[in-house]
Amino acid sequence: MTTPVLEARSLTKTYGRGDARFDALKGVSIAVQAGESLAIVGKSGSGKSTLMHLLALLDRPTSGTILLEGEDASRLSAKQVNRTRNRTFGFVFQQFFLTPNTSVLDNVILPLEIAGVGSAARRRRGMEALDALGLADKAKNDANALSGGQKQRVVIARALVNDPSVIFADEPTGNLDSSTGELVEDMLFRLQQERGITLVVVTHDADLAGRCDRNINVRDGLVVPSGRHEAA
Repeated sequence: MTTPVLEARSLTKTYGRGDARFDALKGVSIAVQAGESLAIVGKSGSGKSTLMHLLALLDRPTSGTILLEGEDASRLSAKQVNRTRNRTFGFVFQQFFLTPNTSVLDNVILPLEIAGVGSAARRRRGMEALDALGLADKAKNDANALSGGQKQRVVIARALVNDPSVIFADEPTGNLDSSTGELVEDMLFRLQQERGITLVVVTHDADLAGRCDRNINVRDGLVVPSGRHEAA
């Protein structure tokens, strides 16, 4: 059996102490296979976003292990973690996190600047990413002057610009109307299939979850059976 691209073993995450203690995750184990689309499903406060943040190395577990292609992520230095997040992962969030008073292209190529890519290569790769999302003609526009759907496409272009192997999408259509959200979903799944990207989606939207290859359901910090889709 192939080694999972991401694996969580007995993850716990606790916030606060004493009476303010909150156990967001209570021993979660999942495996994510390369190239699959996986939905992490649950209500608000269930622990689903916490799980994604741990898998994406945006936070550290209280206990348990995260494996990246079989390697223990806790052995990575802070510099290696940053490099992995920038070069291996792409991120699409419900909030767009676009830099104000900055062009669409400059927003898209930010990960390349962080990676130290030269200016000519940054522009070329940024324009390629925008073209893939149908936004090449908006490259010079102020990113914050775009519509919600266009902003989310800019965010997806930014997520793709470093050619990541994994994209994490946290409620990617939560700020969009239903028709625009469906278009953004179509783009994400098309790009995932065309490029062989592993797509991890956090959502409470049953329709979006239903488009994924597999679902896991998180409830009260635990993975629970979820009908026809069950956790690995």
